[in-house]
Amino acid sequence: MASGRPRKPPLADRDRALARLFLLPAIVYVLALVALPFLLAIAFAFSDVTTGDPSFDWVGFANFSAIFDDPVFWRALRNTLVFTAISMVVIVVLGKALALLLVADFRFKRTVRFFVLLPWTTPVALSAIAWLWMLDSVYSPLDWVLRSLNLLEGNMYWLGRDNLAAASVVAVHAWRIVPLAAVIMLAGLVSIPKDIHDAAAVDGAGFWRRLWEITLPMTMPVVAVAALFGAILTFTDMTVVYVLTRGGPENATQVLPSYAYLKGIEGGDLAQGAAIALFLFPLLLAAAVAILRAVRRMETF
Repeated sequence: MASGRPRKPPLADRDRALARLFLLPAIVYVLALVALPFLLAIAFAFSDVTTGDPSFDWVGFANFSAIFDDPVFWRALRNTLVFTAISMVVIVVLGKALALLLVADFRFKRTVRFFVLLPWTTPVALSAIAWLWMLDSVYSPLDWVLRSLNLLEGNMYWLGRDNLAAASVVAVHAWRIVPLAAVIMLAGLVSIPKDIHDAAAVDGAGFWRRLWEITLPMTMPVVAVAALFGAILTFTDMTVVYVLTRGGPENATQVLPSYAYLKGIEGGDLAQGAAIALFLFPLLLAAAVAILRAVRRMETF
């Protein structure tokens, strides 16, 4: 009778080994493209590294003191918070309205859903270039339509005036993210049992009463998740601002991501660019924690 160690099962039958193997690519991705650049940005923020002199010299909090004395930084910080807050409100309201429209039964619903998702699936740089043409100071088709309706004389100069440029940036952000928010909220609407709406309709509840007393309370966690995605995508995006205005006119639309890029990459001051970019992390972390806590409270009620 032969005795020996028990035969090791094949890899396909070892759940723990398979789990580690499947998680390995994601871990490598996060370490290489998230953790390593983040640690490098922290190191740069406390140094005097520039594109002309890449040698690392410790300078402590000198870069943070310099950006605190920079009025453009404070304007970019204010613009980032204001743009994100306004975009979140617009995204949640329009996303909810679009989700309610898409959940209804009508012909060609799948085709309409496909076209609704196009702004989200289009590369952000390409869509921003399209909007750059739409908002052109001389050849804007929006101005042509307004002039044809006798609602405008001359040109609006959408990207040449402070308030209009800021409104244009917010509008493009909302245009991009509303389809994603609508799909997220659509999943929440579909999950509501139809019997609840049928019972409310039998009791005489109209559309608005069902919306405020049934639909909104039962989908608030999903709405909060959509708002969180909208905040993250707006807060961290620099492409829309960079393509449309490059922060102008006179830094009226400058935000932290675009200012960090202009300061660190185009300006060559990698240390100050990294210090500016680091401000995105605590602000975004605080917003995410607040929204997720609100979602958790909603789920307990």
